Amino acid sequence: MSTDAAVKPSLTIKHRFKAAPEKVYQAWIDPAKMSRWLGPPDVIEVTTTTDVRVGGRYTIQMIVPNDEHNVSGVYREIVPNRKLVFTWAWRSTPERESLVTVTFAPDGDGTWLTLHHEQFFDESARDRHEQGWKVIVPRLETLFASE
Repeated sequence: MSTDAAVKPSLTIKHRFKAAPEKVYQAWIDPAKMSRWLGPPDVIEVTTTTDVRVGGRYTIQMIVPNDEHNVSGVYREIVPNRKLVFTWAWRSTPERESLVTVTFAPDGDGTWLTLHHEQFFDESARDRHEQGWKVIVPRLETLFASE
């Protein structure tokens, strides 16, 4: 029996937001809100679709100068305002599916978001995603500042 899942690279990022868990959660499931923050700094346009139910799919298309990035997956677990678990696969490498767990914990007038991304193909893939998430997750602040 293989234990590959146990030894595959993973990453964890934590960030506190000055917004209630309900608002932070909505930013992860509402396509209009996702399109405002989810993408690299040079993103030109983000288009998202969501079917937020266990077994439902999401898609994210990020248009950047001279390229586009497409990712999609399936929701595996949903606890409204507390937890989302979904698969993550780039259109260019669908066989390299990984798993993302996002938790939303109340903290006074804010929320601690913990993003755990696991089952990466290799350390290089993990490192690239870690760089991306470290830039993208804090961009959520701009969404809450404008509301």
